[in-house]
Amino acid sequence: MSGAHAAERASGGAPVRLTLPTLTAMVVGSMVGAGVFSLPSRFSESTGVAGALIAWVIAGTGMLMLAFVFQMLAVRRPDLDAGVYAYAKAGFGEYLGFFAAFGYWASACVGNVTYWVLIMSTLGALFPALGDGDTLLAVGLSSVGLWGFFLLVRRGVREATAINRVVTVAKLVPILVFVVLALFLLDPAVFAGNLTGTAGTGTLFDQVRGTMLVTVFVFLGVEGASVYSRHAARREDVGRATVLGFLSVFAVFASVTVVSYGIMPMEEIAALRQPSMAGVLAHAVGPWGTVFVSAGLIVSVLGAYLAWTLMAAEVLFVAARDDDMPRFLRRSNAADVPVPALVMTTALSQAVLVVTLFSEDAFDFALNMTSALTLIPFLLAALFAVKVARDPAAGAGAGASRGALAIAVLATAYTAFLLYAAGLKYVLVSLIVYAPATVLFVKVRREQGRRLFTPAELAVCAVSVAGAAAGVAALATGLITL
Repeated sequence: MSGAHAAERASGGAPVRLTLPTLTAMVVGSMVGAGVFSLPSRFSESTGVAGALIAWVIAGTGMLMLAFVFQMLAVRRPDLDAGVYAYAKAGFGEYLGFFAAFGYWASACVGNVTYWVLIMSTLGALFPALGDGDTLLAVGLSSVGLWGFFLLVRRGVREATAINRVVTVAKLVPILVFVVLALFLLDPAVFAGNLTGTAGTGTLFDQVRGTMLVTVFVFLGVEGASVYSRHAARREDVGRATVLGFLSVFAVFASVTVVSYGIMPMEEIAALRQPSMAGVLAHAVGPWGTVFVSAGLIVSVLGAYLAWTLMAAEVLFVAARDDDMPRFLRRSNAADVPVPALVMTTALSQAVLVVTLFSEDAFDFALNMTSALTLIPFLLAALFAVKVARDPAAGAGAGASRGALAIAVLATAYTAFLLYAAGLKYVLVSLIVYAPATVLFVKVRREQGRRLFTPAELAVCAVSVAGAAAGVAALATGLITL
């Protein structure tokens, strides 16, 4: 289920294939959401200008390698048209493929929570009862919005994607205006004062490590074109759209972060309420800056929420179609919307929204959790790319390439470093989410009349359950907190 899927029905059932500009817009639209509006304070909490530049170089290089991985796999394995999880399944078997599908879907659902938290936090500047988006009233209103969008998408995807096309363009305007105004109003003395960070930010390595999860979050969506690859007019456009979309958004994200250091001392930026971009602009131009950014944020976030709801349901739908999720997720209504997949997507977002009531910082928790859940699917895709680059047979006849192998190895090293940067807390909490999903895998195997687990799959299951148990114990004893 996707905008592309709906397009196939738009003209009496005649297939409508996605062109390079459309695929690129999907990548940009998926990446530009809540994260960019939080960048100033999230970076200022951890690092100064020097650390931010190094972090963006690492994140940019690493994510570019991942973009190249998706480009290479789209060309060398055109038979795998279901996105990230299909690569994990092809490379490492059905159970890890299932985990990748579930993890990717779950990350989209948790990511959707950040949108509602940020909207409520933005409105909280006018209505204090909403707090930072984590009060009972804020969660109640967010829940109404959550299920309201469910009803919109349930009516039919054509209406939803028409809204998304407009929003994709509209949400870029306030971000670009912010960058231009901040650049012209940049104070060199303030910028210099923020160069090396503060005593509380630690060593340069600690500063860079502290920014890694937020960079992952803002780049989520770089794989968006691969999710819809089966709808592409030309297979090679999938990889091109991934790289073009990534480079465009990378330039914007890095600019938003760096120019903010020239407006306010980093300690003051770090203390701003979310969306911190609004506070930075208000400091530079006055109160209208808050209104301008806040309005842009609401448009941007609602558009991103719509795009990710469509993408999340598409993952479940395609996985069920390929017999990797239970059969009930294949069902769709008269409007060609797979309602069971949409219900599961909305229900998980609702559950996480309730959890934010008990977290220390609702937005940061949801953001970091989204990033951590995505890392395993990305790591498996990068490892599969290593196999494809080394083994001509795995690449459907494509010859091994030293360049492709180097890219795949760098992408693998980057995602492995991100798991380290995430820390034990988010790895354990991720396993709490992953482990119960095995119930769905068991249901699939029973539907197919097959053995529930192979010995290797049973070992992976045991590790995930043990990690989840350790995570629950750590939460119960206070060793880790949300």
